[in-house]
Amino acid sequence: MFLKSVFTITLLPLAFVGATSMAAQAATVPAPEALGMLLSTMKDRLEIADLVALTKWDSGDPIQDSGRESQVIASAQQAAAKYGVSGDDAKVLLAAQIEANKLVQYSLLATWSTAGKAPDTKRPDLKKQIRPQLDELQVRLLEQYAQFSLYRTDPACSTWLRQARAQLNSDPLHDLALVRATGDLCIRNKP
Repeated sequence: MFLKSVFTITLLPLAFVGATSMAAQAATVPAPEALGMLLSTMKDRLEIADLVALTKWDSGDPIQDSGRESQVIASAQQAAAKYGVSGDDAKVLLAAQIEANKLVQYSLLATWSTAGKAPDTKRPDLKKQIRPQLDELQVRLLEQYAQFSLYRTDPACSTWLRQARAQLNSDPLHDLALVRATGDLCIRNKP
């Protein structure tokens, strides 16, 4: 019994040191370039959400557009294989982008409603100008997601993601939306 206790007391600190060492080593591994590119594209898409919100303000159309959302997700799923991404992963990726964009839109509309007016800035046409930009960003998202996919299960993924988001900080609303947009990028291996 005494030998077993000594053995256990000796091994527990070694296990802790080993786990701590692995975590420290993972934190020092630099983030893959693919993550920075992917987050930059996500941020670009979130900035377009401001323009979409302006068009919704002007038109009075609701932010929720289930038909359009279904089309965007279906389009991503159909194109996914071309980029080496599963249809399910494309669905999750695009759904997160859509939800992050709606977060920005709802917040901006609430702010403008309280103020009684929206900013006096040029409004691009939603169907002719904004949606084509979103479609082009979707292609980039799928390409960059495919490049980053190899790193999703890396133990350092969450650390890389946190650091990369911090480098892209702009304002609290868009920072929060970026957290939502990236919520499913890293896959934790459960013990």
